Amino acid sequence: MTAGPVAGVVRVPGDKSISHRGAILAALAEGVSHLRGFSPAGDCRATLTVLRSLGVSVDFDVDGDVVTMESRGAGGLAQPGMALDCGRSGTTMRLMAGVLAGTSFRSTLVGDEQLLRRPMARVAEPLRRMGAAVELSPEGTAPVTIHGARLTGIEFELPVPSAQVKSAVLLAGLRALGPTVILEAIPSRDHTERLLEWLGGPIVRTPGRTTVRAGELRPFDLDVPGDVSSAAPLLAAAALVPGSNLTVRGVGLNPTRTGFLRVMERMGVEVETLPGEFDPEPAGDLTVRPAPLRAVTIEAAEVPALIDELPLVGVLATQADGDTSVRGAAELRLKESDRIAGLMAGLRALGADAEELPDGFVVRGPVRLRWGVVAARSDHRLAMAFTVAGLVALDEVDVRGLEYLPDSFPGFAETLGALR
Repeated sequence: MTAGPVAGVVRVPGDKSISHRGAILAALAEGVSHLRGFSPAGDCRATLTVLRSLGVSVDFDVDGDVVTMESRGAGGLAQPGMALDCGRSGTTMRLMAGVLAGTSFRSTLVGDEQLLRRPMARVAEPLRRMGAAVELSPEGTAPVTIHGARLTGIEFELPVPSAQVKSAVLLAGLRALGPTVILEAIPSRDHTERLLEWLGGPIVRTPGRTTVRAGELRPFDLDVPGDVSSAAPLLAAAALVPGSNLTVRGVGLNPTRTGFLRVMERMGVEVETLPGEFDPEPAGDLTVRPAPLRAVTIEAAEVPALIDELPLVGVLATQADGDTSVRGAAELRLKESDRIAGLMAGLRALGADAEELPDGFVVRGPVRLRWGVVAARSDHRLAMAFTVAGLVALDEVDVRGLEYLPDSFPGFAETLGALR
């Protein structure tokens, strides 16, 4: 269909990753904490629900995006009277496993059907080494039953880049005897580390190595910047549609999360960054204007910094001159859906020249996309990517699965519509 330019100034919901971690650290700090700009996404609400079930007082002023939490500290978490429902949020399940490993009680983490299919052994293995008893299904998935214990610090090298596994081990390390050391060859998002440093927590960082020790945390007031992953589909839309000029205010610019911006620049998109004032996370304003797109190659080392945005790279690639290839992204198969298979199937349904690889994909462009029916496969990232693809299709694209958009960006369709 013919789309008008994507133009204007907009703000996006608060960063999901920081919201999850801010809420969990507030629950581990004795006293009252305030989180402003907290994400209204369903995944982050799941974390709040779990924390309430553990005895933490949580008040969420949705209109003001402010969460107020009062906690008795890590030692004051209460044994839940029922299984802890993580909804559709893998971040909630994996990070809370790290918190619960150091308690004195038994707890079970459950969730939506798609969450029960996602791998949890990668979190269970280091927590078992620290002394917790962790039970999984025979397939290595949830439910996750944790018998908390007095933990001992370990040295753990991440087998694959994973901020969720890293954060789970760091959170467990806050209640372990002796140092807990994380080694990572390829940096993953570092929001947990930044927050702990900002709080004056017992953490020391050097390149590729992070060490935490047991310690108490103080309550805090945190301003959560906008989520760059929620800004990404709007920015991609502006990059695709001629005449666009879009500015997103107050968005997080953590360098472990801005790989998509760097890739867009390599593809020829005009990306302007104006740093702002945020602490402990860098943030600022982003402005994007379209330009003729060229193909790029993305290797494994780049993947952690744009793992959530790779479906959008595939959409941009359909309009880029040449062959765009992504390798080293097998982790995409373990998200809410198999995002490699889902993305390739959807793009091919719209007429794209798209090839699925075991650990990535190749898209050859430019191709004028046509009308089609595409399935988001219960995956909010695919739903947003296919919605953006529809802006440059010959006729309206029927995206099945838009009901999952609130997992990360409530009001996405309305926000995009208001900018056109």
